[in-house]
Amino acid sequence: MTIKKSGKLDSVLYDIRGPIMDRAMAMEAAGLQITKLNIGNLALFGFEAPEEIQQAMIRNLADSAGYSDSRGIVAARQAVLDYRVSQGVTGLSLNDIWLGNGASELITTAVNALLDTGDELLVPMPDFPLWTACASLAGGRAVHYVCDESNGWIPDLEDIRSKINARTKGIVVINPNNPTGVLYPTPVLEGIVKIAREFGLLILCDEVYDMMLYDELRHTAMASLSGDVPTLTFNSLSKNHRACGYRAGWMSFSGDKKLAKDYLEGLDLLANMRMCPNVPGQWAIQAALTSPPSIDEMVSPGGRLRRQRDLAYELVTAIPGVTCVKPQAALYMFPRLDPAVYPIHDDRQFFLEMLNETRVMLVQGTGFNVPDPHHFRLVFLQHEDALRDSLARVAKFLDGYRRRDHKPLSAARPGVEKTTTESADWTILQT
Repeated sequence: MTIKKSGKLDSVLYDIRGPIMDRAMAMEAAGLQITKLNIGNLALFGFEAPEEIQQAMIRNLADSAGYSDSRGIVAARQAVLDYRVSQGVTGLSLNDIWLGNGASELITTAVNALLDTGDELLVPMPDFPLWTACASLAGGRAVHYVCDESNGWIPDLEDIRSKINARTKGIVVINPNNPTGVLYPTPVLEGIVKIAREFGLLILCDEVYDMMLYDELRHTAMASLSGDVPTLTFNSLSKNHRACGYRAGWMSFSGDKKLAKDYLEGLDLLANMRMCPNVPGQWAIQAALTSPPSIDEMVSPGGRLRRQRDLAYELVTAIPGVTCVKPQAALYMFPRLDPAVYPIHDDRQFFLEMLNETRVMLVQGTGFNVPDPHHFRLVFLQHEDALRDSLARVAKFLDGYRRRDHKPLSAARPGVEKTTTESADWTILQT
């Protein structure tokens, strides 16, 4: 008898750590050096968590062996509460805040508490694929609404409205956006709030990059606009505070609690079942949220992230047939390969081939639930010289592809055809 995975996983996609990552690991095992521009892992590129965050964990480690409250340490939740109030969010109490093992765990909790089998969750397209995966694992279905690339990747409000039906339970908003790096204008957020109010939907807002803003732009907290509309907001230490491995995040509920009384009981039930978040990471939250934002100097003119954003955008858009909406926030950009120049049939295979030839790892656009195979997400965390080198290798690969006969990539290179992970790894080991 064989043991098989759950059928619920058949519709789950997480290519940020998928087959391309598997290939890269095989290449590293064979002694090759891989440049990983696939994931926003800041520590890998020399970004360190601020000293005050590190010291807060160290000082309190001796007191971290026991369980905390299932919602999290009071001092940390108070810091989150104060931070949310500073963003213009009203009506919050300590009991409206839950801490978790990163925002990812809390997103999973929130979606599981919301969806019954067959229910629908509106999710942006492109998306951060965790949202779509969580909807599937909860027995529901992600329905993707259009974010219009020709309009700067801004959500199409009419498309959102057209996809609401009796099974729709909520609207996911990722702002600042991953993978496009776009910051949504306040009127667009107000439009989404209006739709949610009209149809009685929960808003689930992922604001993990709310401090990582370029060009002197300002972020508007969704909950500061939603007033009476039930709204869950997610954030963490991972990006703004360069502490991905600490796995420390938070979720706050705002809006009319009477409308969500039963749902909030479900959140508490799931929080209790996991006992508590990891305690050492929780001690870092208060230190992070009560200190001056250390990310500011990195995103300001002349700052490291600002320089790398500008350089990556310049280099990518200089490649023939590649266009990109310039990111206003976060760590990512989502370039487009002109299909007339790059007629790609299978973008996963395309970027596997790019990895094999360039040793640069990127994630294909379909990994973010975009149906056409002509986008990719680029993480611009490398130092400038290394970024120049990596993108020069990508540009050389694309130049070579433009000169081919535009058959499917695996067929265009006799002897390098790879139809399974195993044969792909074998090819690498022979390289």
